[in-house]
Amino acid sequence: MNDKLRATCESKGVFLRREAEVLGYDQRALRIQLQTGLWHRVRHGAYTFGDIWNAADQRQRHRILARAAYRTARTAVALSHASAVLEHTDSFWGLDLSEVDLTRLDGKSGRREAGLRQHRGKLLDGDVIEVDGVQTTSPTRAALELTTVANTEQSLVVVNGLLHSGLCTLDGLIERYSSMDKWPNTLGTDLVLRLADRKIESVGETRTFYLCWKFGVPAPTPQLRVLDDRGLLRGRVDFAWPAYGVFLEFDGLGKYIKYLRDGETPADAVIREKKREDLIRSLTGWRCIRLTWADLSQPDATAARILRELSWRKSA
Repeated sequence: MNDKLRATCESKGVFLRREAEVLGYDQRALRIQLQTGLWHRVRHGAYTFGDIWNAADQRQRHRILARAAYRTARTAVALSHASAVLEHTDSFWGLDLSEVDLTRLDGKSGRREAGLRQHRGKLLDGDVIEVDGVQTTSPTRAALELTTVANTEQSLVVVNGLLHSGLCTLDGLIERYSSMDKWPNTLGTDLVLRLADRKIESVGETRTFYLCWKFGVPAPTPQLRVLDDRGLLRGRVDFAWPAYGVFLEFDGLGKYIKYLRDGETPADAVIREKKREDLIRSLTGWRCIRLTWADLSQPDATAARILRELSWRKSA
């Protein structure tokens, strides 16, 4: 019986109480499963297995919650806003995932209850697609929806992630945005689209770019290609200010893990990265700034540090 319910979890995210009852689980049996931790109640009438829930990370838990809300909804809905974003990308930061976002497909006003927000919105052709058997707003629509409930930095992380992965285009976002004149809370949407850049590859890089904009640091060039004197590509840098003779690299742990070569350890990758930095400095004569997640948690000090580097090079 548990095998059938586990298969339901794998295909639909959660199993429902009525599905357990069909397999012979009465009220007492259900209570025992919950008390022993074998099952986990996701929301009223929807469950998953304790080991699945305990092993899930933040994104996975929200996706389970979203499927529970979707399967128990009393009207036709689609995952939307942050809940739809998480169906399309793992590039996100700082989002409030305490509530599931759903948009009604009948155009009627939604409701809000603990852990759930239902939205009302005009849906155009192409706004709703199916992802793993669940109706969800498209990457383009979800990205724009997010700008109405999240701040600029949080929204920009998602938009850049979707652009870089090719799931949407800036032209497509701008075109869909042009029909949002009656949407509430869109004052920040235009700014996000003006700052968006598909060349920016990671959460850390997007937050670094946003930091520069927010604190008045001259806009850097993302993903600048560095060539040798024969015109051969010798590397790329996350950001560069060629006029100032400075480049910047963001050092997130994932950067080294993502690009590990066969047989390499993270320590090997760090050494290789250091050699790459030395080569770029020898080819360009530029100074290197390295930032980490800790630097982004102190944006004022980090912006001041970058400005000092740019001022030093300009005056040298």
